[in-house]
Amino acid sequence: MTNPGEANKERNRDIARNEEAKQVTGSARVSIWAIATAVIVGGILFTLGWMSWR
Repeated sequence: MTNPGEANKERNRDIARNEEAKQVTGSARVSIWAIATAVIVGGILFTLGWMSWR
């Protein structure tokens, strides 16, 4: 039978793994939004520059 201290440590490890996974997912989501925004803004600026050059 496992003592309460060991069970508590294992529970804390599980919580830490879950939190880490949430942080990685959140960071990836933010990065995707940042890249998408940069591409859209870059496209708009490129189009405006190209139109004013013509």
